Amino acid sequence: MDKMLLAIARLDQAGKKIVRWGIVIVFIWIGALKFVTYEADGIVPFVANSPFMSFFYSTPGDYRNHMNKEGELIEANHTWHENNNTYGFSYGLGIFLIFLGVLLAIYRVSPLAGIIGSALVFIMSLGTLSFLITTPETWVPHLTDHHWGFPYLSGRGRMVLKDAVIMGGALITMSESAGIYLKRKGLR
Repeated sequence: MDKMLLAIARLDQAGKKIVRWGIVIVFIWIGALKFVTYEADGIVPFVANSPFMSFFYSTPGDYRNHMNKEGELIEANHTWHENNNTYGFSYGLGIFLIFLGVLLAIYRVSPLAGIIGSALVFIMSLGTLSFLITTPETWVPHLTDHHWGFPYLSGRGRMVLKDAVIMGGALITMSESAGIYLKRKGLR
């Protein structure tokens, strides 16, 4: 039993790698999806309701009348999203997410880039978690079931909540990158 616990106790290094590369994969993959219509349409409620991001859209208050379901493409809604800057914002966000994924991936070559990328992922995760407060669609709506509102997370809310884990992972990757940086400077 002790040998097994010793082996488990040594898993922290493997865990750090899994956390880092998990964040890299998630950010690059989701960043690439920001160039696809259904993904750009899907983030509209978050951006439109955010006091920090709604200015990116031309008419954020009208989004409910123009939502497409995942996999659905209604041309009139698509045109509204083009005019609203839905796709322009999503493309910019996609580039930023991919950039963050790359910064975390090159931590061995450039630990400072890994530190900066990790810090930005941490800040971005805080921003994403703020959607739980600003976006009504993160909670189950009051339709016919008596389980609605807080604490009942909708699909969008469950997707947002995962950023609490990414935020913790960003601290791990930042710490690891800082350790490499300090070691190379002879300070550790």
